Amino acid sequence: MELTSKQRRILRALAHHLKPVVQVGTGGLTEAVLAKAEAEIDYHELIKVKVSKDSPTPTSDASVQLSTALRAGVAQIIGRTVILYRPRKKRPSIRLPAE
Repeated sequence: MELTSKQRRILRALAHHLKPVVQVGTGGLTEAVLAKAEAEIDYHELIKVKVSKDSPTPTSDASVQLSTALRAGVAQIIGRTVILYRPRKKRPSIRLPAE
């Protein structure tokens, strides 16, 4: 999912106060981590994922793998934190401009 710069700006503002709900630890991106991220993005639409410094997967690689697996857009990568967005299929709570 590709996001425009305007959409990313809105999502960054919305995610500012959020705490990470998924953490990629020393095991890397396991099936359990992907399942947890899937469940959280289904529920919240906008999530933060923290990549541990001990993780074998670099943050940039983790963001690509997560966005592909979750069919989500990357709103921002800041330090070791990735902000992901995917609208709900039914009744999305976050409305983004089409442009």
